[in-house]
Amino acid sequence: MLRGLLSDRSGNFGMMTALLLIPIIGVAGLAVDVTNALTVKSKLQGAGDAAALAAIAGSSPGMQAAFAMQGDGTIPIAQADAKAFFRGQLQNVTGYTIDAIDASILKSGKTITSVVTYQASVPTYLSQVLGRNIVKVAGRATATYDVATYRSFYLLLDNTPSMGVAATPSDIQKMVNATSDQCAFACHIGYTDQYGNVSNEDPNDYYHLARSKNVNATIRIDVVAEATQQLLQNAMQDRGNNTSLYRMGVYTFGQDATNPQLYEVVAPTTDLATAATTAKNNVKLMTIPYQGYNNDQITSFDSAIAQLGSKMGFAGDGNSPATPQKILFMVSDGVGDSSKPTTCTKPLAGSTRCQEPIDTRACDALKKQGYTVAILYTTYLPLPTNGWYNDWISPFQTEIGTRMKACASPGLYFEVSPTQGISDAMTALFKKIVAMPRLTG
Repeated sequence: MLRGLLSDRSGNFGMMTALLLIPIIGVAGLAVDVTNALTVKSKLQGAGDAAALAAIAGSSPGMQAAFAMQGDGTIPIAQADAKAFFRGQLQNVTGYTIDAIDASILKSGKTITSVVTYQASVPTYLSQVLGRNIVKVAGRATATYDVATYRSFYLLLDNTPSMGVAATPSDIQKMVNATSDQCAFACHIGYTDQYGNVSNEDPNDYYHLARSKNVNATIRIDVVAEATQQLLQNAMQDRGNNTSLYRMGVYTFGQDATNPQLYEVVAPTTDLATAATTAKNNVKLMTIPYQGYNNDQITSFDSAIAQLGSKMGFAGDGNSPATPQKILFMVSDGVGDSSKPTTCTKPLAGSTRCQEPIDTRACDALKKQGYTVAILYTTYLPLPTNGWYNDWISPFQTEIGTRMKACASPGLYFEVSPTQGISDAMTALFKKIVAMPRLTG
């Protein structure tokens, strides 16, 4: 009987399964717990990156202290800010315990380096059967602010007919009072010849009316031209003696609506003094051959941005004049009007005409290639006496700013109403760009 019991092999599989169940659960649990730990680490790394950047952001207390320093060394206030910012980013993140945070912010010459390191413990669940109660994670984030970051700016100025709107509410009222149809748009009717000169102008169009002594209304494109001149002059002062620090080019959507191709007002140059004068004299409203030409389908952000993208070349790292960072700096009221048979986000029923807030896909394509996109949104002012505005623009008025912000790189969006001063806004956005640190590791 004993011999039979010992020779009986039935139930072996069940016994082996029972014996192996613990290590099987342990190995599977380890995979689950490691995956969870990696998820936590990703969140911690995001907080570390943000903290490293925030500590040396242009307006931070740490940077103000750095600019005031007479020599090199650590910046204690920036180090404290980095740690506080790191913890603040993780207020809603659970499932870990911070073991250590360290921040080192060091100024060396014109370079300020921000390093944030962290260590954390993530509790396990299934792996506890193997006696492993925590998974350790650690990471490092590095950001650099370099005063000598070389940059090429490509200013894309919307000069399509909608930028012929009167510049301020008071100017709008002037145009409404002066026109039989209460129109606030100063349309420029004329043809551009092969040499880029406007000929056969209609002296009685609203463009000339706005400039007449009787009306004397400022239109938005003129404000943009003056602001561009001022921006170039400010950039020249900002770079000091390092004349190769900034290159700037100026572009519009085109000179003539019959040939709406990207127009190079100023080719990218380091001669910012000449560029400023050229921009002021040559940034003008696009001409149209007659009112309602091409059903007003003249403003194509998709086309203008794509054409400029092809001119910008390789998106550099900014470490030398040969590899400058490339920045698209666009100024616009944010409303497109073009023929888009299939991709329009606000199609007009029964028509290929597309009136919509800017389609962000054109901007996304540039950002994916490594370009920086800065957007100055000149607020599209309501025109309650204009039937076209009431029918087509008013329904999506609130979306325009949202789309423009989505088009911009993080932190590089600015909305300004004409009464606030477009010139000041362009300069403020420029300074924000040149004060931005870069993640380097």
